[in-house]
Amino acid sequence: MTREEMLAELKDFVGRELLDGRDAGLNERTPLLEWGVIDSLSIAELLSFTSERFQIDVPQDEVSPENLEDLDAYVGLLLRLV
Repeated sequence: MTREEMLAELKDFVGRELLDGRDAGLNERTPLLEWGVIDSLSIAELLSFTSERFQIDVPQDEVSPENLEDLDAYVGLLLRLV
């Protein structure tokens, strides 16, 4: 799977599941934590989706503000973990 495909699937998931179907202009550089797009509960949902869809388990020590800053940073993390 390419970086762009992964970004597209994550953007779709966040818009559909975490933003109740409203992507509100969400893109790969939207600040997820700063804008309140994700919180502790939605981070758990995102990690679960990542595990199910991409078969990538993110270690707890990698769940950090830097790695969840935006979708681009998160995909970078996932690609490092593959």
